[in-house]
Amino acid sequence: MRVLAVVPARGGSAGVPLKNLALVGGVPLVTRAVRACLRADLVDQVVVSTDHDGIAETARQAGAIVVERPEELSGATASSESAVLHALDALEEAPEVVVLVQCTSAFIDPGDLSAAVRKVLDGEADSVVSGLPTHEFLWTATGGGINHDPAVRQRRQDRDPEFRENGAFYVMRTEGLREHGHRFFGEVAVQPVPVRHAVEIDNPEDLELVRALAPFIDTPEPIDVDAVITDFDGVHTDDRAYIDSDGREMVLVSRSDGMGVSLLRRSGVKVLIMSTEQNPVVAARARKLGVPVLQGLADKRTVLRDWLNIEGLDPARVAYVGNDVNDLGPMGEVGWPIATPDAHPRVRAAARVVLTTPGGS
Repeated sequence: MRVLAVVPARGGSAGVPLKNLALVGGVPLVTRAVRACLRADLVDQVVVSTDHDGIAETARQAGAIVVERPEELSGATASSESAVLHALDALEEAPEVVVLVQCTSAFIDPGDLSAAVRKVLDGEADSVVSGLPTHEFLWTATGGGINHDPAVRQRRQDRDPEFRENGAFYVMRTEGLREHGHRFFGEVAVQPVPVRHAVEIDNPEDLELVRALAPFIDTPEPIDVDAVITDFDGVHTDDRAYIDSDGREMVLVSRSDGMGVSLLRRSGVKVLIMSTEQNPVVAARARKLGVPVLQGLADKRTVLRDWLNIEGLDPARVAYVGNDVNDLGPMGEVGWPIATPDAHPRVRAAARVVLTTPGGS
């Protein structure tokens, strides 16, 4: 084994409670970190160091080896280096290079990770840190210029970029880490990362920000499910209704959705419509599509649980497509929460996938 990635993931967190299990794009942060490492060509093995049973189980499901971190290395004052060194001691084989990967960075590019590892393997550096290129002007609280002369205002293109450490990953020669006890030693280099990947999660506001960014940054992946459940208004429709003088209601739907549902059913995927709406138009559309419908629901989450049990379905292999806040409950029950692009912000933030076309289209 040449390259080992270690992901420290304590159960405690001062800024965001149980942060390492927080969902971004429907995926726990520790899972996102493990997946980034596994997808990096030059990483041979991934270890998660944790003191929390839930994090340990999630890490194993993601494909990592788990090293149980002792209590003395699990407090808020314990360094990340101590977790990495403990993980190294727990393994039988010593890697040439060790990578410290932090869950607080939700958007780690496996290509950037491999590029940083390559710099160490090729002898260009002994330690590499991920950093965001910046031309920002820094000031002291008393108005003094830190990285510039306030009397000489340089243009951006006239200044060499500096790099802000973003906390995503650190690559080190294992022998150097053991010798020095910290992550920066010998020849230190920077692996540039793009601004969209550089958000570090330290507080609840950061978490909400990366949740909002996830649909625009994450690479779409195949959705392997046994059932697709949808809301009606705002998913099958554009969330508007046409009402005539007699009070009869009509909605706008897409024939393309009809073809899509037909293809799903033909391939053996169950389809169900769930709606709080009681209007007969919901049932009429379901009949046209040839799918079951449950409507007039006050508690979608409970009804969904019952339906999954009756059908014998694994919630992890079910998708739910929603657009409004009353869809948050059922979205939290399935492995693939999906939102329309015009959904409520909280629904988009909870989604693992955001669609590209709005309801009714």
